[in-house]
Amino acid sequence: MAERSTAAVDVADNSGDEPLTAQADKATTDGAAQKENTAERETPDTGSERQRAEPSLAPPELHSGHKLARRYRLEECVTRLDGFSSWRAVDEKLRRAVGVHLLPADHPRARSVLAAARSAALLGDPRFVQVLDAVEENDLVYVVHEWLPDATELTALLALGPMEPHDAYHLVDQLSQAMTAAHREGLAHLRLTPGAVLRTSTGQYRIRGLAVNAALRGITTDRPQRADTEAIGALLYAALTHRWPYQNNAYGLSGLPKGIGLLPPDQVRAGVHRGLSELAMRALVNDGATASRQEPPCTTPEELSKAVAAMPRIRPPEPTFASPPDYQRTTYQQGTYGRPPHPGAMTTQAIPTPPAPLESRTGRVLKWGVAALLIAALGLGSWQIAEKLIGQGEERVDPGTTQSETGNKNEGVSPVPETGKPISIESARDFDPFGQDRSEKPAGIKKSYDGNPNSYWNTDGYRGKSNFGGLKAGVGLILDLGKVQSVGTVDVSFLGGHTSVELRAASENAGSEPGSFEAYSKVAEGSGTNVSLKPSKPLKSRYVLVWLTNLPPSGEGDFRGKVSEIKITT
Repeated sequence: MAERSTAAVDVADNSGDEPLTAQADKATTDGAAQKENTAERETPDTGSERQRAEPSLAPPELHSGHKLARRYRLEECVTRLDGFSSWRAVDEKLRRAVGVHLLPADHPRARSVLAAARSAALLGDPRFVQVLDAVEENDLVYVVHEWLPDATELTALLALGPMEPHDAYHLVDQLSQAMTAAHREGLAHLRLTPGAVLRTSTGQYRIRGLAVNAALRGITTDRPQRADTEAIGALLYAALTHRWPYQNNAYGLSGLPKGIGLLPPDQVRAGVHRGLSELAMRALVNDGATASRQEPPCTTPEELSKAVAAMPRIRPPEPTFASPPDYQRTTYQQGTYGRPPHPGAMTTQAIPTPPAPLESRTGRVLKWGVAALLIAALGLGSWQIAEKLIGQGEERVDPGTTQSETGNKNEGVSPVPETGKPISIESARDFDPFGQDRSEKPAGIKKSYDGNPNSYWNTDGYRGKSNFGGLKAGVGLILDLGKVQSVGTVDVSFLGGHTSVELRAASENAGSEPGSFEAYSKVAEGSGTNVSLKPSKPLKSRYVLVWLTNLPPSGEGDFRGKVSEIKITT
Protein backbone atom coordinates (compact mmCIF):
# COMPACT_ATOMS: atom_id res chain seq x y z
CA MET A 1 0.00 0.00 0.00
CA ALA A 2 1.35 3.41 -0.96
CA GLU A 3 2.50 5.66 1.84
CA ARG A 4 0.62 8.80 2.50
CA SER A 5 2.34 12.06 1.61
CA THR A 6 1.19 15.60 2.21
CA ALA A 7 3.01 16.61 -0.97
CA ALA A 8 1.53 14.09 -3.31
CA VAL A 9 -2.11 14.95 -3.86
CA ASP A 10 -3.31 17.31 -6.54
CA VAL A 11 -6.51 18.27 -4.73
CA ALA A 12 -8.16 21.59 -4.10
CA ASP A 13 -5.80 23.43 -1.77
CA ASN A 14 -7.88 24.61 1.15
CA SER A 15 -5.64 26.45 3.58
CA GLY A 16 -7.30 29.82 3.28
CA ASP A 17 -5.93 30.64 -0.13
CA GLU A 18 -7.93 31.96 -3.01
CA PRO A 19 -5.88 33.44 -5.86
CA LEU A 20 -4.24 36.63 -4.77
CA THR A 21 -7.07 38.80 -6.00
CA ALA A 22 -9.88 36.85 -4.30
CA GLN A 23 -10.74 35.92 -0.74
CA ALA A 24 -9.97 32.52 0.73
CA ASP A 25 -12.11 29.58 1.72
CA LYS A 26 -11.61 27.55 4.89
CA ALA A 27 -11.35 23.79 4.35
CA THR A 28 -9.13 20.75 4.56
CA THR A 29 -5.54 21.16 3.34
CA ASP A 30 -4.43 19.06 0.31
CA GLY A 31 -3.16 15.67 1.40
CA ALA A 32 -3.34 16.51 5.09
CA ALA A 33 -6.66 14.93 6.09
CA GLN A 34 -7.16 17.40 8.90
CA LYS A 35 -9.20 20.55 9.47
CA GLU A 36 -7.22 23.78 9.43
CA ASN A 37 -8.95 26.99 10.39
CA THR A 38 -7.00 29.78 8.74
CA ALA A 39 -7.96 33.44 8.66
CA GLU A 40 -8.86 34.78 5.27
CA ARG A 41 -6.21 36.90 3.64
CA GLU A 42 -6.79 40.53 2.80
CA THR A 43 -5.93 41.17 -0.85
CA PRO A 44 -6.34 44.05 -3.28
CA ASP A 45 -9.63 43.91 -5.15
CA THR A 46 -8.81 44.10 -8.84
CA GLY A 47 -12.32 43.18 -9.84
CA SER A 48 -10.92 40.62 -12.28
CA GLU A 49 -11.63 37.31 -10.52
CA ARG A 50 -14.94 35.78 -9.62
CA GLN A 51 -15.98 32.72 -7.68
CA ARG A 52 -19.45 31.71 -8.78
CA ALA A 53 -21.94 31.20 -5.95
CA GLU A 54 -23.22 27.64 -6.14
CA PRO A 55 -25.83 25.87 -4.05
CA SER A 56 -24.39 23.72 -1.26
CA LEU A 57 -24.12 20.13 -2.50
CA ALA A 58 -23.14 17.05 -0.55
CA PRO A 59 -20.11 15.23 -1.96
CA PRO A 60 -20.62 11.64 -3.13
CA GLU A 61 -20.97 9.25 -0.20
CA LEU A 62 -18.25 6.73 -0.97
CA HIS A 63 -16.01 4.73 1.31
CA SER A 64 -12.50 3.29 1.39
CA GLY A 65 -12.25 0.22 -0.79
CA HIS A 66 -14.73 1.45 -3.41
CA LYS A 67 -13.48 0.88 -6.98
CA LEU A 68 -13.88 3.14 -9.96
CA ALA A 69 -13.85 1.56 -13.41
CA ARG A 70 -12.84 -1.72 -11.69
CA ARG A 71 -9.37 -0.24 -11.46
CA TYR A 72 -8.99 2.70 -9.06
CA ARG A 73 -9.44 1.59 -5.42
CA LEU A 74 -10.16 4.48 -3.05
CA GLU A 75 -7.94 4.42 0.04
CA GLU A 76 -8.35 7.64 2.02
CA CYS A 77 -10.47 10.76 1.71
CA VAL A 78 -8.26 13.82 2.08
CA THR A 79 -10.71 16.60 1.15
CA ARG A 80 -14.48 16.91 1.34
CA LEU A 81 -15.77 20.32 0.32
CA ASP A 82 -18.46 22.11 -1.67
CA GLY A 83 -19.94 19.03 -3.31
CA PHE A 84 -16.70 17.30 -4.29
CA SER A 85 -14.20 15.07 -2.50
CA SER A 86 -10.56 14.16 -3.14
CA TRP A 87 -8.98 10.80 -2.40
CA ARG A 88 -5.72 8.95 -2.27
CA ALA A 89 -6.26 5.82 -4.37
CA VAL A 90 -4.42 2.89 -5.93
CA ASP A 91 -4.37 2.05 -9.63
CA GLU A 92 -4.59 -1.74 -9.35
CA LYS A 93 -3.83 -2.23 -13.03
CA LEU A 94 -0.48 -0.41 -12.94
CA ARG A 95 0.08 -0.93 -9.18
CA ARG A 96 0.80 2.68 -8.35
CA ALA A 97 -0.67 5.37 -6.12
CA VAL A 98 -2.86 8.03 -7.72
CA GLY A 99 -5.07 10.91 -6.60
CA VAL A 100 -8.76 11.18 -7.51
CA HIS A 101 -11.24 14.09 -7.49
CA LEU A 102 -14.90 12.99 -7.30
CA LEU A 103 -18.12 14.95 -7.79
CA PRO A 104 -21.69 14.13 -8.86
CA ALA A 105 -22.40 14.19 -12.58
CA ASP A 106 -25.22 16.70 -11.94
CA HIS A 107 -22.92 19.07 -10.04
CA PRO A 108 -23.08 22.58 -11.61
CA ARG A 109 -19.31 22.53 -12.18
CA ALA A 110 -18.97 18.91 -13.40
CA ARG A 111 -18.73 19.87 -17.10
CA SER A 112 -16.14 22.60 -16.50
CA VAL A 113 -14.04 20.24 -14.35
CA LEU A 114 -14.04 17.60 -17.09
CA ALA A 115 -13.10 20.17 -19.72
CA ALA A 116 -10.30 21.62 -17.58
CA ALA A 117 -8.88 18.17 -16.78
CA ARG A 118 -8.87 17.07 -20.42
CA SER A 119 -7.21 20.31 -21.52
CA ALA A 120 -4.54 19.99 -18.82
CA ALA A 121 -3.89 16.35 -19.82
CA LEU A 122 -3.16 17.46 -23.39
CA LEU A 123 -0.40 19.83 -22.21
CA GLY A 124 1.90 16.95 -21.25
CA ASP A 125 4.49 19.24 -19.64
CA PRO A 126 6.58 17.39 -16.98
CA ARG A 127 6.71 20.54 -14.86
CA PHE A 128 3.05 19.96 -13.97
CA VAL A 129 1.46 17.09 -12.06
CA GLN A 130 -0.11 15.10 -14.88
CA VAL A 131 -3.81 14.36 -15.31
CA LEU A 132 -4.10 10.64 -16.10
CA ASP A 133 -7.82 10.21 -16.70
CA ALA A 134 -11.07 12.23 -16.73
CA VAL A 135 -14.29 10.16 -16.84
CA GLU A 136 -18.04 10.49 -16.39
CA GLU A 137 -19.47 7.15 -15.23
CA ASN A 138 -22.42 5.94 -13.12
CA ASP A 139 -23.63 9.43 -12.19
CA LEU A 140 -20.09 10.34 -11.10
CA VAL A 141 -17.40 12.54 -12.59
CA TYR A 142 -13.85 11.74 -11.51
CA VAL A 143 -10.41 13.05 -12.42
CA VAL A 144 -7.35 10.83 -11.85
CA HIS A 145 -3.90 12.42 -11.50
CA GLU A 146 -0.34 11.64 -10.45
CA TRP A 147 0.66 11.05 -6.84
CA LEU A 148 4.21 12.11 -5.92
CA PRO A 149 5.23 10.43 -2.65
CA ASP A 150 8.77 11.84 -2.70
CA ALA A 151 7.74 15.48 -3.18
CA THR A 152 7.49 18.20 -0.52
CA GLU A 153 4.93 20.98 -0.47
CA LEU A 154 6.22 24.52 -0.67
CA THR A 155 4.11 25.17 2.46
CA ALA A 156 6.40 22.85 4.43
CA LEU A 157 9.53 24.42 2.96
CA LEU A 158 8.38 27.94 3.84
CA ALA A 159 7.67 26.82 7.41
CA LEU A 160 11.40 26.17 7.86
CA GLY A 161 12.28 29.84 7.36
CA PRO A 162 13.42 32.11 4.51
CA MET A 163 15.02 30.44 1.51
CA GLU A 164 18.58 31.01 0.38
CA PRO A 165 18.74 33.44 -2.58
CA HIS A 166 19.91 30.62 -4.85
CA ASP A 167 16.85 28.48 -3.98
CA ALA A 168 14.43 31.40 -4.27
CA TYR A 169 15.91 32.23 -7.69
CA HIS A 170 15.29 28.69 -8.94
CA LEU A 171 11.75 28.77 -7.51
CA VAL A 172 10.67 31.87 -9.41
CA ASP A 173 12.59 30.83 -12.53
CA GLN A 174 10.97 27.40 -12.80
CA LEU A 175 7.46 28.58 -11.90
CA SER A 176 7.50 31.48 -14.37
CA GLN A 177 8.79 29.28 -17.20
CA ALA A 178 6.20 26.58 -16.49
CA MET A 179 3.28 29.02 -16.39
CA THR A 180 4.54 30.71 -19.56
CA ALA A 181 4.28 27.36 -21.34
CA ALA A 182 0.79 26.77 -19.91
CA HIS A 183 -0.56 30.17 -20.96
CA ARG A 184 0.77 29.67 -24.47
CA GLU A 185 -1.63 26.72 -24.66
CA GLY A 186 -4.49 28.78 -23.20
CA LEU A 187 -4.33 27.22 -19.70
CA ALA A 188 -4.30 29.19 -16.44
CA HIS A 189 -3.98 28.05 -12.84
CA LEU A 190 -5.73 30.78 -10.78
CA ARG A 191 -4.98 28.87 -7.51
CA LEU A 192 -1.17 29.03 -7.50
CA THR A 193 -0.59 28.85 -3.74
CA PRO A 194 2.18 27.27 -1.62
CA GLY A 195 0.08 24.09 -1.45
CA ALA A 196 -0.01 23.88 -5.26
CA VAL A 197 3.80 23.85 -5.63
CA LEU A 198 5.85 20.72 -4.94
CA ARG A 199 9.61 20.22 -4.85
CA THR A 200 10.82 16.76 -5.83
CA SER A 201 13.84 14.95 -4.42
CA THR A 202 15.89 16.12 -7.43
CA GLY A 203 15.26 19.79 -6.61
CA GLN A 204 12.77 20.39 -9.43
CA TYR A 205 9.51 22.24 -8.79
CA ARG A 206 6.22 20.83 -10.10
CA ILE A 207 2.83 22.55 -10.15
CA ARG A 208 -0.37 20.66 -9.39
CA GLY A 209 -3.98 21.47 -10.12
CA LEU A 210 -3.45 23.38 -13.39
CA ALA A 211 -6.93 24.59 -14.48
CA VAL A 212 -8.59 21.79 -12.44
CA ASN A 213 -8.39 23.37 -8.97
CA ALA A 214 -9.97 26.59 -10.24
CA ALA A 215 -12.70 24.63 -12.06
CA LEU A 216 -13.50 22.64 -8.90
CA ARG A 217 -14.14 25.89 -7.04
CA GLY A 218 -15.74 27.79 -9.92
CA ILE A 219 -13.04 30.47 -10.07
CA THR A 220 -12.81 32.58 -13.22
CA THR A 221 -10.99 35.78 -14.10
CA ASP A 222 -10.81 38.31 -16.90
CA ARG A 223 -7.01 38.56 -16.57
CA PRO A 224 -5.63 35.05 -15.94
CA GLN A 225 -2.02 35.91 -16.81
CA ARG A 226 -1.96 38.79 -14.35
CA ALA A 227 -3.48 36.61 -11.61
CA ASP A 228 -0.89 33.85 -12.06
CA THR A 229 1.98 36.37 -12.26
CA GLU A 230 0.88 38.02 -9.03
CA ALA A 231 0.64 34.58 -7.39
CA ILE A 232 4.24 33.76 -8.36
CA GLY A 233 5.31 37.14 -6.97
CA ALA A 234 3.62 36.33 -3.65
CA LEU A 235 5.42 32.97 -3.45
CA LEU A 236 8.76 34.67 -4.12
CA TYR A 237 7.96 37.31 -1.49
CA ALA A 238 7.19 34.61 1.08
CA ALA A 239 10.37 32.68 0.19
CA LEU A 240 12.52 35.79 0.74
CA THR A 241 10.90 37.18 3.89
CA HIS A 242 9.07 34.29 5.60
CA ARG A 243 6.04 36.63 5.59
CA TRP A 244 2.85 36.57 3.53
CA PRO A 245 2.64 39.81 1.46
CA TYR A 246 -0.83 40.75 2.73
CA GLN A 247 -2.21 41.80 6.10
CA ASN A 248 -3.79 38.54 7.22
CA ASN A 249 -1.89 35.38 8.13
CA ALA A 250 -1.95 32.48 5.68
CA TYR A 251 -0.19 29.14 5.07
CA GLY A 252 1.48 29.26 8.48
CA LEU A 253 3.07 32.65 7.71
CA SER A 254 2.45 35.96 9.43
CA GLY A 255 1.01 38.75 7.33
CA LEU A 256 2.36 42.28 7.06
CA PRO A 257 1.51 44.91 9.70
CA LYS A 258 -1.73 46.69 8.99
CA GLY A 259 -1.81 50.19 7.63
CA ILE A 260 1.68 50.30 6.06
CA GLY A 261 0.93 48.81 2.67
CA LEU A 262 3.12 46.44 0.67
CA LEU A 263 6.76 46.86 1.71
CA PRO A 264 9.63 45.59 -0.50
CA PRO A 265 11.13 42.34 0.84
CA ASP A 266 14.50 43.96 1.59
CA GLN A 267 12.69 46.38 3.96
CA VAL A 268 10.90 43.54 5.75
CA ARG A 269 13.95 41.39 6.42
CA ALA A 270 17.65 42.22 6.45
CA GLY A 271 19.97 40.51 4.02
CA VAL A 272 17.41 39.90 1.26
CA HIS A 273 18.88 39.76 -2.25
CA ARG A 274 18.24 43.16 -3.86
CA GLY A 275 17.52 41.86 -7.34
CA LEU A 276 15.03 39.24 -6.12
CA SER A 277 13.35 41.82 -3.89
CA GLU A 278 12.75 44.11 -6.87
CA LEU A 279 11.56 41.15 -8.95
CA ALA A 280 8.92 40.23 -6.34
CA MET A 281 7.65 43.83 -6.30
CA ARG A 282 7.46 43.98 -10.10
CA ALA A 283 5.27 40.87 -10.06
CA LEU A 284 3.06 42.06 -7.18
CA VAL A 285 2.69 45.79 -7.91
CA ASN A 286 1.00 45.57 -11.28
CA ASP A 287 -0.32 49.13 -11.40
CA GLY A 288 3.03 50.89 -11.50
CA ALA A 289 6.81 50.66 -11.28
CA THR A 290 8.69 49.81 -8.11
CA ALA A 291 9.82 52.56 -5.79
CA SER A 292 13.52 51.68 -5.81
CA ARG A 293 14.04 51.45 -9.56
CA GLN A 294 11.83 52.60 -12.38
CA GLU A 295 11.38 49.14 -13.86
CA PRO A 296 8.15 48.22 -15.63
CA PRO A 297 5.78 45.84 -13.82
CA CYS A 298 5.54 42.18 -14.88
CA THR A 299 1.94 41.43 -15.83
CA THR A 300 2.42 38.03 -17.52
CA PRO A 301 4.48 34.94 -16.63
CA GLU A 302 6.48 35.42 -19.82
CA GLU A 303 7.51 38.96 -18.81
CA LEU A 304 8.47 37.63 -15.38
CA SER A 305 10.48 34.79 -16.92
CA LYS A 306 12.40 37.25 -19.11
CA ALA A 307 13.10 39.45 -16.09
CA VAL A 308 14.50 36.43 -14.22
CA ALA A 309 16.69 35.49 -17.20
CA ALA A 310 18.08 39.04 -17.34
CA MET A 311 19.31 38.84 -13.73
CA PRO A 312 22.93 37.91 -12.95
CA ARG A 313 23.22 34.27 -12.00
CA ILE A 314 23.07 33.71 -8.22
CA ARG A 315 25.72 31.36 -6.84
CA PRO A 316 24.72 28.57 -4.45
CA PRO A 317 25.84 28.95 -0.82
CA GLU A 318 29.25 27.64 0.14
CA PRO A 319 29.14 24.17 1.74
CA THR A 320 29.65 24.10 5.49
CA PHE A 321 32.12 21.73 7.12
CA ALA A 322 32.10 20.46 10.68
CA SER A 323 34.82 21.98 12.88
CA PRO A 324 37.59 19.55 13.95
CA PRO A 325 37.71 18.41 17.59
CA ASP A 326 39.76 20.36 20.09
CA TYR A 327 43.47 19.62 20.03
CA GLN A 328 44.57 17.46 22.97
CA ARG A 329 47.81 18.54 24.61
CA THR A 330 50.30 15.78 25.46
CA THR A 331 52.26 15.42 28.69
CA TYR A 332 55.34 16.71 26.89
CA GLN A 333 53.52 19.88 25.73
CA GLN A 334 52.18 20.48 29.23
CA GLY A 335 55.76 20.83 30.44
CA THR A 336 56.07 17.78 32.69
CA TYR A 337 58.54 15.93 30.46
CA GLY A 338 61.84 15.31 32.25
CA ARG A 339 60.55 16.54 35.61
CA PRO A 340 60.19 14.30 38.64
CA PRO A 341 56.57 13.32 39.24
CA HIS A 342 54.53 15.19 41.80
CA PRO A 343 54.82 13.55 45.24
CA GLY A 344 51.08 12.87 45.28
CA ALA A 345 50.97 11.55 41.71
CA MET A 346 50.43 7.86 41.05
CA THR A 347 53.55 6.13 39.70
CA THR A 348 53.13 3.99 36.60
CA GLN A 349 55.14 1.14 35.16
CA ALA A 350 57.90 2.21 32.79
CA ILE A 351 57.12 1.70 29.09
CA PRO A 352 59.82 -0.35 27.32
CA THR A 353 61.63 1.36 24.47
CA PRO A 354 60.55 -0.16 21.10
CA PRO A 355 63.28 -1.62 18.90
CA ALA A 356 64.60 0.20 15.85
CA PRO A 357 62.27 -0.11 12.84
CA LEU A 358 64.42 -2.59 10.88
CA GLU A 359 65.54 -4.62 13.94
CA SER A 360 62.07 -5.94 14.69
CA ARG A 361 60.69 -9.15 13.20
CA THR A 362 58.62 -7.22 10.66
CA GLY A 363 61.66 -5.16 9.68
CA ARG A 364 63.76 -8.27 9.03
CA VAL A 365 61.04 -9.76 6.82
CA LEU A 366 60.83 -6.47 4.92
CA LYS A 367 64.60 -6.40 4.31
CA TRP A 368 64.66 -9.96 2.94
CA GLY A 369 61.63 -9.20 0.73
CA VAL A 370 63.25 -6.11 -0.79
CA ALA A 371 66.47 -8.01 -1.44
CA ALA A 372 64.58 -10.79 -3.23
CA LEU A 373 62.77 -8.30 -5.43
CA LEU A 374 66.04 -6.59 -6.41
CA ILE A 375 67.63 -9.89 -7.38
CA ALA A 376 64.59 -10.85 -9.48
CA ALA A 377 64.56 -7.45 -11.21
CA LEU A 378 68.27 -7.70 -12.10
CA GLY A 379 67.81 -11.18 -13.54
CA LEU A 380 64.81 -10.17 -15.62
CA GLY A 381 66.59 -7.11 -16.95
CA SER A 382 69.66 -9.11 -18.00
CA TRP A 383 67.50 -11.68 -19.79
CA GLN A 384 65.64 -9.00 -21.77
CA ILE A 385 68.88 -7.27 -22.83
CA ALA A 386 70.35 -10.57 -24.03
CA GLU A 387 67.20 -11.46 -25.98
CA LYS A 388 67.20 -8.07 -27.69
CA LEU A 389 70.85 -8.42 -28.76
CA ILE A 390 70.21 -11.91 -30.18
CA GLY A 391 67.17 -10.65 -32.09
CA GLN A 392 69.16 -7.82 -33.65
CA GLY A 393 71.76 -10.33 -34.89
CA GLU A 394 69.11 -12.46 -36.57
CA GLU A 395 67.58 -9.49 -38.35
CA ARG A 396 70.93 -8.39 -39.81
CA VAL A 397 70.80 -8.25 -43.63
CA ASP A 398 72.88 -10.75 -45.57
CA PRO A 399 75.90 -8.93 -47.10
CA GLY A 400 75.24 -10.61 -50.42
CA THR A 401 71.76 -9.09 -50.76
CA THR A 402 71.77 -5.89 -52.85
CA GLN A 403 69.59 -2.85 -52.32
CA SER A 404 67.64 -3.54 -55.47
CA GLU A 405 66.80 -7.07 -54.31
CA THR A 406 65.43 -5.73 -51.02
CA GLY A 407 63.27 -3.25 -52.91
CA ASN A 408 61.82 -5.99 -55.09
CA LYS A 409 60.58 -7.88 -52.04
CA ASN A 410 58.28 -4.95 -51.06
CA GLU A 411 56.77 -4.38 -54.46
CA GLY A 412 52.96 -4.41 -54.47
CA VAL A 413 52.61 -3.88 -50.69
CA SER A 414 50.61 -0.73 -49.77
CA PRO A 415 52.15 1.51 -47.10
CA VAL A 416 50.67 1.25 -43.59
CA PRO A 417 48.90 4.49 -42.65
CA GLU A 418 50.58 6.39 -39.89
CA THR A 419 48.68 6.23 -36.58
CA GLY A 420 48.82 8.37 -33.47
CA LYS A 421 48.88 11.67 -35.35
CA PRO A 422 46.92 14.40 -33.52
CA ILE A 423 43.72 15.65 -35.13
CA SER A 424 42.87 19.29 -34.56
CA ILE A 425 39.37 20.23 -33.45
CA GLU A 426 38.01 22.97 -35.71
CA SER A 427 35.08 23.88 -33.43
CA ALA A 428 32.76 22.45 -30.79
CA ARG A 429 29.36 23.15 -29.29
CA ASP A 430 27.29 21.96 -26.35
CA PHE A 431 24.67 19.27 -27.05
CA ASP A 432 21.64 19.00 -24.72
CA PRO A 433 18.84 17.36 -26.76
CA PHE A 434 16.82 16.26 -23.70
CA GLY A 435 16.99 19.48 -21.65
CA GLN A 436 14.27 22.06 -21.37
CA ASP A 437 16.36 24.90 -22.84
CA ARG A 438 18.57 22.56 -24.97
CA SER A 439 21.67 24.40 -23.80
CA GLU A 440 24.45 23.41 -21.37
CA LYS A 441 27.05 26.06 -20.48
CA PRO A 442 27.96 27.09 -24.08
CA ALA A 443 30.30 29.89 -22.95
CA GLY A 444 33.02 27.52 -21.69
CA ILE A 445 33.16 25.08 -24.62
CA LYS A 446 36.64 26.07 -25.88
CA LYS A 447 38.16 25.30 -22.46
CA SER A 448 37.61 21.59 -23.16
CA TYR A 449 40.26 21.50 -25.91
CA ASP A 450 42.45 24.60 -25.38
CA GLY A 451 45.52 22.59 -24.29
CA ASN A 452 45.33 23.88 -20.72
CA PRO A 453 44.55 21.02 -18.28
CA ASN A 454 43.61 23.51 -15.55
CA SER A 455 40.73 25.05 -17.49
CA TYR A 456 37.55 23.11 -18.09
CA TRP A 457 34.00 23.09 -19.45
CA ASN A 458 31.43 22.03 -16.87
CA THR A 459 27.80 20.93 -16.95
CA ASP A 460 25.01 22.36 -14.83
CA GLY A 461 24.66 21.01 -11.29
CA TYR A 462 22.11 18.21 -10.79
CA ARG A 463 20.74 17.23 -7.39
CA GLY A 464 19.66 13.86 -6.04
CA LYS A 465 21.26 11.40 -8.45
CA SER A 466 24.48 11.18 -10.48
CA ASN A 467 22.53 10.39 -13.68
CA PHE A 468 21.55 14.05 -14.12
CA GLY A 469 19.02 13.81 -11.31
CA GLY A 470 17.01 11.35 -13.39
CA LEU A 471 15.93 14.26 -15.62
CA LYS A 472 17.68 13.24 -18.85
CA ALA A 473 19.96 10.66 -20.43
CA GLY A 474 23.03 12.89 -20.60
CA VAL A 475 24.70 15.92 -22.17
CA GLY A 476 27.79 16.26 -24.31
CA LEU A 477 30.00 18.11 -26.75
CA ILE A 478 29.86 17.83 -30.56
CA LEU A 479 33.37 18.17 -32.03
CA ASP A 480 33.83 19.28 -35.65
CA LEU A 481 37.09 17.92 -37.12
CA GLY A 482 36.84 20.10 -40.25
CA LYS A 483 36.63 17.14 -42.65
CA VAL A 484 36.06 13.40 -42.61
CA GLN A 485 39.05 11.80 -40.88
CA SER A 486 40.09 8.43 -39.47
CA VAL A 487 39.54 8.55 -35.72
CA GLY A 488 41.72 6.18 -33.72
CA THR A 489 41.56 7.38 -30.11
CA VAL A 490 39.72 10.12 -28.24
CA ASP A 491 41.34 10.87 -24.86
CA VAL A 492 39.12 12.75 -22.40
CA SER A 493 40.37 14.14 -19.07
CA PHE A 494 37.90 14.99 -16.29
CA LEU A 495 38.19 16.96 -13.07
CA GLY A 496 36.25 16.28 -9.90
CA GLY A 497 36.06 12.48 -9.95
CA HIS A 498 35.08 9.44 -12.00
CA THR A 499 32.82 10.34 -14.92
CA SER A 500 31.06 7.91 -17.28
CA VAL A 501 31.33 8.87 -20.94
CA GLU A 502 30.46 7.51 -24.37
CA LEU A 503 32.05 8.23 -27.74
CA ARG A 504 29.49 8.62 -30.49
CA ALA A 505 30.03 9.53 -34.14
CA ALA A 506 27.96 10.76 -37.06
CA SER A 507 27.92 8.90 -40.36
CA GLU A 508 30.86 9.34 -42.71
CA ASN A 509 28.39 10.58 -45.34
CA ALA A 510 26.87 13.29 -43.14
CA GLY A 511 27.02 16.48 -45.19
CA SER A 512 26.39 18.74 -42.21
CA GLU A 513 26.30 18.48 -38.44
CA PRO A 514 23.34 16.30 -37.37
CA GLY A 515 21.05 17.89 -34.81
CA SER A 516 19.36 14.76 -33.41
CA PHE A 517 20.77 12.38 -30.82
CA GLU A 518 19.80 9.32 -32.90
CA ALA A 519 22.15 10.43 -35.70
CA TYR A 520 25.20 9.64 -33.52
CA SER A 521 26.10 5.96 -33.09
CA LYS A 522 27.94 4.73 -29.99
CA VAL A 523 31.41 3.42 -30.85
CA ALA A 524 33.11 3.29 -27.42
CA GLU A 525 32.51 3.97 -23.73
CA GLY A 526 34.44 4.22 -20.48
CA SER A 527 34.61 5.67 -17.00
CA GLY A 528 37.26 7.39 -14.91
CA THR A 529 39.16 10.66 -14.70
CA ASN A 530 41.38 10.01 -17.76
CA VAL A 531 39.43 7.95 -20.27
CA SER A 532 40.83 6.67 -23.58
CA LEU A 533 37.98 5.91 -26.01
CA LYS A 534 38.99 3.59 -28.86
CA PRO A 535 36.42 2.48 -31.46
CA SER A 536 36.25 -1.30 -31.87
CA LYS A 537 36.07 -0.89 -35.67
CA PRO A 538 37.79 1.56 -38.04
CA LEU A 539 35.97 4.88 -37.77
CA LYS A 540 35.78 7.72 -40.26
CA SER A 541 33.72 10.78 -39.40
CA ARG A 542 33.79 14.54 -39.31
CA TYR A 543 31.46 14.98 -36.32
CA VAL A 544 32.10 13.11 -33.06
CA LEU A 545 30.10 13.39 -29.85
CA VAL A 546 31.62 13.13 -26.36
CA TRP A 547 28.49 12.13 -24.38
CA LEU A 548 28.51 12.25 -20.54
CA THR A 549 26.14 9.74 -18.89
CA ASN A 550 27.10 9.79 -15.19
CA LEU A 551 28.53 12.66 -13.16
CA PRO A 552 30.73 12.82 -10.04
CA PRO A 553 29.66 14.67 -6.86
CA SER A 554 30.82 18.27 -6.58
CA GLY A 555 31.66 20.29 -3.52
CA GLU A 556 28.42 22.24 -3.88
CA GLY A 557 26.06 19.45 -2.82
CA ASP A 558 25.15 18.35 -6.34
CA PHE A 559 26.57 16.35 -9.26
CA ARG A 560 28.53 18.11 -11.97
CA GLY A 561 30.77 17.03 -14.89
CA LYS A 562 34.02 18.88 -15.72
CA VAL A 563 35.86 18.21 -19.01
CA SER A 564 39.38 19.64 -18.81
CA GLU A 565 40.92 18.37 -22.05
CA ILE A 566 39.96 16.41 -25.19
CA LYS A 567 42.64 15.07 -27.56
CA ILE A 568 41.93 13.15 -30.77
CA THR A 569 44.48 11.08 -32.69
CA THR A 570 44.33 8.94 -35.81
